[in-house]
Amino acid sequence: MEAFPILTLVTVAPLVGAGLIMFTARRRPGLVRGIATAVTGFSLLGSLWIFFAYDSSIGGYQFYAKYPLVPALGISFEVGVDGISLLLVLLTALIIFTGVFASWTIHVRNQEFYALLLTLVTGVFGVFVTLDLFVFFLFYELAVLPMYLLIGIWGTSAQVRPRGIFAWAIRETGLGSKEYAAMKLTLYLLLGSAFILVGILALYFAGGAGSFSLLDLEEAGFDPGLQRWVFLALYVGFGTLAGIWPLHTWSPDGHASAPTAVSMLHAGVLMKLGAYGIVRIAMGLLPEGTLDWVWLVGTIACINIVYGAFSAMAQTDLKYVVAYSSVSHMGIVLLGAATLTEAGLNGSVFQMFAHGIMTGLFFAIVGLVYEKSHTREILRMGGFGRRMPGVAAAFTIGGLSSLGLPGLSGFIAEILTFFGAWQSSYHWWLFPAVAGTFLTAIYILRVAKQIFWGPLDEGEHSHLPDAEGPEWVSLVVLSGVLILFGVLPALAIAPVDSATVALLDRLGVLP
Repeated sequence: MEAFPILTLVTVAPLVGAGLIMFTARRRPGLVRGIATAVTGFSLLGSLWIFFAYDSSIGGYQFYAKYPLVPALGISFEVGVDGISLLLVLLTALIIFTGVFASWTIHVRNQEFYALLLTLVTGVFGVFVTLDLFVFFLFYELAVLPMYLLIGIWGTSAQVRPRGIFAWAIRETGLGSKEYAAMKLTLYLLLGSAFILVGILALYFAGGAGSFSLLDLEEAGFDPGLQRWVFLALYVGFGTLAGIWPLHTWSPDGHASAPTAVSMLHAGVLMKLGAYGIVRIAMGLLPEGTLDWVWLVGTIACINIVYGAFSAMAQTDLKYVVAYSSVSHMGIVLLGAATLTEAGLNGSVFQMFAHGIMTGLFFAIVGLVYEKSHTREILRMGGFGRRMPGVAAAFTIGGLSSLGLPGLSGFIAEILTFFGAWQSSYHWWLFPAVAGTFLTAIYILRVAKQIFWGPLDEGEHSHLPDAEGPEWVSLVVLSGVLILFGVLPALAIAPVDSATVALLDRLGVLP
């Protein structure tokens, strides 16, 4: 089956669906949703087949295929998955499939919406499966640029009252509007892309092999001085998308303004592209640069964890709570990678998956609550659990995973990261990491109590319906995945470990 182009089919299926929607489904919303469901369902089935067919005992890149594009420049469509990308391909397929159902209520220009959404997810799949850095960068841009239109057209605006000494800046920039969020996100991520492109080109020319292939570049010996500055460039570039402090400010605004499915992809998958780029390219190709700068990666990750948790605690808008929570949890991802230990790296990759599923579930719930109650203001809600028991149960599962309850995926990811932090050369990293988990418990339980388990509001929210029809898909599937991988973490840890051990061996830090 290695010769069967399953990775290529999983990657291009959403793009084919986008084309079918634009050319055959005009003014037929039912057909639009049907095509989107079919192609994302195909990608999900293909991802599941890849996940269970992957041989962890062998490890390495499997389901490999290569198609030359520009041989003179060493550019090819080269694909393959190892234990790290394997899990992230499955994450992407789960989030986009459930995101289609979460967008079932979009009726305004839904043809263009689904076409852009499927184009975006093609870019995400491409980033995780491609082994050619030039094509990697093209897919990376394809995953980022549609966000501008998806937020700018279908997003929502929040009212921010101009006050204080910066009131004039709030008025001039349109802070809180969906247009502001879309532009800010695009500018930040394009800035990060510039650093990434410089780093990739530097590796291409310094490698001397005339190839952009990751496999060829792994065999190249890069000068230690070049490794130091290229690693820093790649860390800043990919870290911008991963939401590292202080380059994270685009993320909460983008989360809050995006429509439901885009928020699910944004926090659930797109932020993982940045972390994946740091682990796969910066750490994978630049071992000496990694050892020189790992202290910076870990320290900023600790800032992310605590700062994001405190910021989430201060929010009154439910979407902003989840948005800043993502900033905090991405700190755990990067902290695990910075430990340069087997447990820490396994925890980092597992956290990418667990946080992606958990945040996708959160944003699906926020979208449902907003559509039914027409508010995201936490203090205007109360007692929703009696009217929406299914939604309340799903939020509780996601929240308990977020704070690291044993038996759910979040616990496995965090405990592995904590072990790695203690085993690393910087033991003090463990303390802000644990503090972040404690702070997460505070704001998650407080929000859950206020919205779902507090006194019942008999006024404007007295007739809220529970999830209905297609709305159940995202709640049931994502909650089930959080429980499944929490109870059976070996499903993910086995393939991931085969890849992280190989990476640590390349870095020369295995005991």
